[in-house]
Amino acid sequence: MPRPDTPLIIALDYPDLDQALAMTDRLDPARCRVKVGKELFTRSGPRVLEVLHARGFEVFLDLKFHDIPHTVAGAVEAAADHGVWMVNVHAGGGRRMMEAARERLENRRLTTHLIAVTVLTSMAREDLVEIGVDDEPLTQVERLAALAQCSGMDGVVCSAQEATALRALCGDTFLKVTPGIRPSASSGDDQRRTLTPAQALEAGSTHLVIGRPVTQASDPMAALGAIEHELDR
Repeated sequence: MPRPDTPLIIALDYPDLDQALAMTDRLDPARCRVKVGKELFTRSGPRVLEVLHARGFEVFLDLKFHDIPHTVAGAVEAAADHGVWMVNVHAGGGRRMMEAARERLENRRLTTHLIAVTVLTSMAREDLVEIGVDDEPLTQVERLAALAQCSGMDGVVCSAQEATALRALCGDTFLKVTPGIRPSASSGDDQRRTLTPAQALEAGSTHLVIGRPVTQASDPMAALGAIEHELDR
């Protein structure tokens, strides 16, 4: 099983189960967790969770639920029943939606971590303006993170560039799960607000979601080891 202190989550952004499992064959569940997103889950279904758990991996199910409160509560409960380590919802769904999801987990005594998405890391100010939010991304992130914490979420998904502000706003124990992490030698790809792993942890991130810098490396464990070395320096 993963070390309880590992901050590293490897994104299994593959279109099918076979490709995802081929990558996990090259990873050590004692040194990372894995993330399953929309495409892989939609194509493979709950079986992907069963197989990953059987191989010793803890799973962050990244489906970003956003619907009426009853529907989201049921979806979160279903994810927790599958034994996932973490699942997320959109904070933009509002307080009642998030509280319903939290209530459902508590009533069932399910321990899955429940976090909320604030502002997607691909979005800049101009993207927010187009959807009617005339604010800087950080302002909207802070607004949604505060709402998420008040609604009983364990943490949020956020850019590493916002982690310092959220640590001040929400405290150290509030989880800050950060995608868009790129080791210094990697390109930024389509994530606009990025930092290196060491910069992200220093800024206040508690967990780091890393995809292509590991999954597209010729030796994924060597790439993972290089990140661990960077974090230990």
